[in-house]
Amino acid sequence: MQEKVMNAFAEQTKNLYAPLRKMNALLVENMEKMTEFQLDALKSYSQAGINQIKQANEVRDTESMRDFSTSQAELMSSISKKLLEDAKTMADMSMEFKSEVEKLMEESRSQVFAAKAAEEKAAARSTSSSNKSSSNTAKA
Repeated sequence: MQEKVMNAFAEQTKNLYAPLRKMNALLVENMEKMTEFQLDALKSYSQAGINQIKQANEVRDTESMRDFSTSQAELMSSISKKLLEDAKTMADMSMEFKSEVEKLMEESRSQVFAAKAAEEKAAARSTSSSNKSSSNTAKA
């Protein structure tokens, strides 16, 4: 009897924490993706900055200054495009995460309602069984 109770308690605890484990796994996965993306972006921007410093260091005359200024304008244009692309990618990743969280919440909600319905059905059976046994006892 006690073993049944402990097994039932262990099962309920496992069911209770399953959605939390799924949510934590989802959070960790999302953090890994976001961090990796941000590190790659930072590396790209840092490399562009270092290249510009190297080019600035090579300016020796007016012609090289003109070339450097032209490359600055081109760099700013490419960085602007990259920033927009990165922002879109981050927004897409965020929307994907949001939809995964919503899906997980809906699964959890469905499980809770199913468990509640099963409990109510079991309680109804239990009540109907006790009513039958009390009416059989009353007849005897």
